[in-house]
Amino acid sequence: MSAKVIQEETKRKIEKTIDVMKEELKSIRTGRATPGLVENVKVEYYGTQTSLKQIANITAPEPQLIVINPYDPSIIREIEKAIQQADLGLTTHSDGKSVRLPLPPLSEERRKKIVAQVKELTEETKIALRNIRREANKHIDKEVKDSQLTEDESKKAKEKIQEYIHNSESTLNVLLEKKTEELMKV
Repeated sequence: MSAKVIQEETKRKIEKTIDVMKEELKSIRTGRATPGLVENVKVEYYGTQTSLKQIANITAPEPQLIVINPYDPSIIREIEKAIQQADLGLTTHSDGKSVRLPLPPLSEERRKKIVAQVKELTEETKIALRNIRREANKHIDKEVKDSQLTEDESKKAKEKIQEYIHNSESTLNVLLEKKTEELMKV
């Protein structure tokens, strides 16, 4: 396998890891209502665990309110149950056609706990990136040992992978900073 292929595969894995982090951040509650808070909640729908965004229209008409309008109103009970099981700290209100989720303001203590969770998630993602780098470097070393790559190609490939990791960690730090700022706004 060429150094270029290893680099491209590593870059793809890094991008996927960052995308997963971005999705996780969407589901972390800030002071404002966003559909991302509940869109990935799994609901029992005809015997299958289905994400809420696939079976309902989710909107945030007000900064402190999420409204869920299921395409099939008969599943409102399952939606309410799934939201409570997701342990989001939200109380559901239903009128038979839609589910309303008012978001109470976050206390200072709760905001700090959430910031700590975001920092922990960021650190876990950085560890995942380092693991990707380690695997790529092992792969490059194996290719050198098998005489598929030269030492120079190996060194350049490892430097390029390190550059990807460095840029990705910078991106993660920016995401952390934005989310922290968003959380700490009163």
